[in-house]
Amino acid sequence: MSLNVKNYIRTIADFPHEGILFRDVTTLFADARGFRIAVDQLLAPYAGARIDKVVGLEARGFILGGAVAHQLSTGFVPIRKKGKLPGAVISQAYQLEYGEAVVEVHDDALKPGERVLIVDDLLATGGTAAAGISLCERLGAKVVGCAFVIDLPDLGGRRVLEGLGHEVHVLCGFEGE
Repeated sequence: MSLNVKNYIRTIADFPHEGILFRDVTTLFADARGFRIAVDQLLAPYAGARIDKVVGLEARGFILGGAVAHQLSTGFVPIRKKGKLPGAVISQAYQLEYGEAVVEVHDDALKPGERVLIVDDLLATGGTAAAGISLCERLGAKVVGCAFVIDLPDLGGRRVLEGLGHEVHVLCGFEGE
């Protein structure tokens, strides 16, 4: 296979609902070469930059973010769905296609002035990532970039994050939803 991570991602039709083309990164994670390529390409723009923490968005962002943090020799901070963290947290609500969701981070996970890289597998509408950015900034951290394996450009997430003034790095895109 080539060095394009897109070749390692499988598409599953009608999951989780009819009419949805689900981009499944578990096939990428399961392939040693594919996983290494993805991690290396996610961190490449930030190699040599000062990154104090990598922030991973639930749940596949934990897998990628942990690997990126390891490669950058930084700490890792998870942003989780509401009710999953045991300590004192701050919360951020955001809009989903149908309804609302809430993500949380420990209130002592980041220190003012720390430089963070946000990592996740997929950028769709940008809601989860924007909520994660908000949590980081509320703790005083500076988001230096947002890195994703997949962009769904038709859903506009990149425009949302760039509109908030953040750099977006993606490895591949899939037109359509």
